[in-house]
Amino acid sequence: MTRISTLLIANRGEIACRVMHTAQALGIKTVAVYSDADADAPHVQMADDAVHIGPAPVNESYLLIDNIIQAAKDSGADAIHPGYGFLSENAAFSQACSDANIIFVGPPEKAIDVMGDKARSKRAMIAAGVPCVPGYQDDDQSDATLASEAEKIGMPLMVKAAAGGGGRGMRLVHDLKDVPNAIKLARSEAENAFGNGELILEKAIIKPRHVEIQVFADAHGNIIHLGERDCSVQRRHQKVIEEAPCPVMTAQLRAEMGAAAVEAARAVDYRGAGTVEFLLDQSGSFYFLEMNTRLQVEHPVTEEITGLDLVALQLKVAQGEPLDITQDDVTLTGHAMEVRLYAEDPADDFLPSTGHIDLWHPAETARIDSGIATGGEVSPFYDSMVAKIITHGDTREEARRAMVKALAQTALFGPKTNRDFLIDALNKPDFIEGKATTAFIAENYGEDGVDLGKHEFDSFAIAATLQHKLRQQAAHKLALNVNPEMLDWSSTANLQTVAQYAQLGEATGTDGSIHVHVISPDHYRVAGTGQEAQVELLAITQNTAKLRVDGRTVTAIYHAHGRHLHVALANRSLSVTDMTGLSAMEDMAGGGIVTAPMHGLLLEILVEKGAVVAKGDKLAVLEAMKMQHEILAEIDGRVEVIAASAGKQIAADDLIMEITAVEDTETEAE
Repeated sequence: MTRISTLLIANRGEIACRVMHTAQALGIKTVAVYSDADADAPHVQMADDAVHIGPAPVNESYLLIDNIIQAAKDSGADAIHPGYGFLSENAAFSQACSDANIIFVGPPEKAIDVMGDKARSKRAMIAAGVPCVPGYQDDDQSDATLASEAEKIGMPLMVKAAAGGGGRGMRLVHDLKDVPNAIKLARSEAENAFGNGELILEKAIIKPRHVEIQVFADAHGNIIHLGERDCSVQRRHQKVIEEAPCPVMTAQLRAEMGAAAVEAARAVDYRGAGTVEFLLDQSGSFYFLEMNTRLQVEHPVTEEITGLDLVALQLKVAQGEPLDITQDDVTLTGHAMEVRLYAEDPADDFLPSTGHIDLWHPAETARIDSGIATGGEVSPFYDSMVAKIITHGDTREEARRAMVKALAQTALFGPKTNRDFLIDALNKPDFIEGKATTAFIAENYGEDGVDLGKHEFDSFAIAATLQHKLRQQAAHKLALNVNPEMLDWSSTANLQTVAQYAQLGEATGTDGSIHVHVISPDHYRVAGTGQEAQVELLAITQNTAKLRVDGRTVTAIYHAHGRHLHVALANRSLSVTDMTGLSAMEDMAGGGIVTAPMHGLLLEILVEKGAVVAKGDKLAVLEAMKMQHEILAEIDGRVEVIAASAGKQIAADDLIMEITAVEDTETEAE
């Protein structure tokens, strides 16, 4: 048995901070690694030591095994925790640690090697008697064979990367004619994400629940499971909301799924923390999906209902100690939920968002695992998940209500986030009643992004009131010998200020002007676009305010920057820019200007200058946040300018090409 004295965490963000929290509590020295983009990141500041490992792109830093091993040697680390993602499921990394006489906090190479390949793992599970989804997982990877096997399996069909996970290299196909393109896209994405283009095919199980079993094994032959997690609410095959226990779980089903998960781990001589994922259909049948040979993003919900620290257990097993709990010792108490806060735009098909963090204001009423800070950056080089919020209650409904409250008290201003979507999803009847399946988002929001509807006038009234007060405070700081009690006071007619919000104008067909009339200090009548609200400012601090709007008490989290104001209310967030005194912005190009939706690598440009395109045609492919995004034409027209080059990094809003509308080209011809 070898005691760990110094632990290097080969990761970044919230999981690096999470591992450090436990390691430091156990008296273990922690070492962070960081790229150029993460020099000032929270995980670097939290660690006892830190080592630079390269430029921002992951294949030049976090994925370089030699750099990580050298960092461990330079810092005197005797163990490495890989976190999740990056090298956490890389058998070569595990072997490299062993070769360097460094403890790898994870399973042996065999388990990673077999379970990291969906084809091999499925064959191993079939041999072990674990229920599996019908499909194709053999070695012949020719497009012709895959297309032929797809026809045999039938539609709907899942085309999946054999390596990796997280929804990358995965395509759902409903029509046989779409199989070749799905194979091409899945293979390309898999090669770019995992360096392995091997695919498997599986019959798509429609409307299943995604239920996974947490397993733990030591080096002494002990294997137990710690119950299940329901991770059915997903977008792009990536989890968004997780909970434990599963709402429809029975004692008998838990015992059966738990036993299958233990057998899956035993089949590959597993050691440490692992998760066996299953699809649970509406009849109660379950099928092996994959095994994640690492700590899961959603492990906190298991910690909340079992009272166990899974990172501490990982370190214990890695040191060669036996598990000090048996299956009979595992009890599940209450209910826990976790939501993933992503920097993304749910209204635009959950497209990742990047940029400066103007304000990070986490709730104080819930467990929050994060790796961000005010003033930092959400980088285009890494995953878009920035934080996790975890709640626990005696019942599922208590945990859900606590989560809604925690989200209401949380704000991330700068990049777009899914915060409002999460609140809305948690309040959907299907979720409240525990009926959510993997089809939850499609059934409740459709296939074209999430539309939460227009903001109510009250939201704009609150924004205008806050901007009035903040400008007043700023002016007061510059004034000499002005008593604060004189603010909002006039000896003549009532004072008023005006704000003009384009977003409100678009919704009402007006210029969006809002008039803030001062009735008495901190008491206002706000009117505009034919609507009115009575707003009383009860209290205001640096980033929070309490107001009474038409007799209803409201708490707002806010951040102001010049004419811009971000406001997070209980259910919705709002970002406004006061356009008062500014010229209206002209729409110079409509849909003819094609720009990058985010920072990323421009993989392909699929059209040439002079090409005639139709609305919806694929123009280019951008890789960002470890996903590939197709850029489509928004109008019919002719490509007049191509301003970007394939194979190069491109910034958000950079010009890719210009398209002249069809009617314009026809007019020129006449």
